[in-house]
Amino acid sequence: MTTRTEHDSLGPYEVPATAYWGVHTARALANFPISGTPVGAHRELVAALGTVKLAAARTNHDLGLLDDRRFAAIAAAAEEVRAGHLDDQFVVDVIQGGAGTSTNMNANEVIANRALEILGHPRGAYDELHPLDHVNRCQSTNDVYPTAVRLALLPAIDRLATATGALADAFAAKAAEFRAVPKIGRTQLQDAVPMTVGQELGAFATTLREELARLTDSRGLLCEVNLGATAIGTGITAHPEYHRRVVVHLAALTGQPVVGAGDLVEATSDTGAFVQVSGVLKRVVVKASKICNDLRLLASGPQAGFGELQLPARQAGSSIMPGKVNPVIPEMVNQVAFWVIGNDMTVTMAAEGGQLQLNAFEPVICHGLLQGFAWTTSAFDALRELCVDGITVDAAKLAAVAAQNAGLATALTPLLGYARSAEIAKAALGGAGVVRDLALATGGVEAEVLDALLRPETLANLQP
Repeated sequence: MTTRTEHDSLGPYEVPATAYWGVHTARALANFPISGTPVGAHRELVAALGTVKLAAARTNHDLGLLDDRRFAAIAAAAEEVRAGHLDDQFVVDVIQGGAGTSTNMNANEVIANRALEILGHPRGAYDELHPLDHVNRCQSTNDVYPTAVRLALLPAIDRLATATGALADAFAAKAAEFRAVPKIGRTQLQDAVPMTVGQELGAFATTLREELARLTDSRGLLCEVNLGATAIGTGITAHPEYHRRVVVHLAALTGQPVVGAGDLVEATSDTGAFVQVSGVLKRVVVKASKICNDLRLLASGPQAGFGELQLPARQAGSSIMPGKVNPVIPEMVNQVAFWVIGNDMTVTMAAEGGQLQLNAFEPVICHGLLQGFAWTTSAFDALRELCVDGITVDAAKLAAVAAQNAGLATALTPLLGYARSAEIAKAALGGAGVVRDLALATGGVEAEVLDALLRPETLANLQP
């Protein structure tokens, strides 16, 4: 492999001649062979880094800190990073020490070497354009990295909101389809009172739609950035006007309501927004996982279980039992939820573990959140397309089962009282007959009244 020699404060280091990254990235590659997942795997994060660097370059040019020639080259390179043309050059591992320094250095070097190429110079010709003196001017990892993470999370949240809304709509469509199909509701896995399949699935739609507001609220926390804080929030090495101006450029580039933090020292050390976002993500997946638990129970069987819903058959379920089909899509969602819930603890501990003026553990927060949002979004899309859209029911079977259930006795209590209704329920459970006939035999209620009372629509309190 042909190499070029670059230098940093530790001395010379060989870098692949064809790489846009440089010495700092090369050392990080050697230091962090951890997850095998490079930063470039997170498209949103790389795009956000390019956006931050472009906003910084524009601000530095406005302030006379970058000449026209260097600015044009850096801006062009940063645009390529934003567009995804250089993702394969963001090679440092997502899990790294240094509070994201390796990621920021990776971005500086890629943009600098691509800018040098645009200017007609070889990669590594840092006398002409330097990763730190020019690309990183008025910046520090400690304001660039958290700002980029925040920007990267915004589209991730939007995509999950879209997937959540679509999943809720799918449940709502099924709720309308099965609006009047009767069944028995359950509490503590025991028969409770009548309801309809539509009501059950409609509740799933409602509980998911509730999360759309929570996701929207979390975006606001992420739009407050500490760009311009440099190392710890004092703005050292930055132009006095830089903080105010760079946020304006950032807002224009992103189309997001980005604002600068009022207290840059506090904002540089605080990761509370990430804890909140993680909590919202956890809440969404907890609800979805509970729904999937219900789907698996309701579809259990098909002969010896509940058997109330039929989920689409997606693959053979056993290497030994012919004909067995498992609820693989809900099971997949459950596992995504388990991972997100566990990762919420990682985010919490990483946020708590920060010390003094900086949190060194933002890389694991970043990776966990971006991975969690991506997995959850994909899981919700799969759940909708491969499971919910294809749910069917045997309406006649459900109606027959519901008509014979002792839970119908609850509807008699306003007419016959609790004690007599309990006797009817007990007799029905003992095989003495169905609730309607047993109630009629008491002589305490007319057949017409009883039939009207025990209609599925009446029992489920369905509105016209």
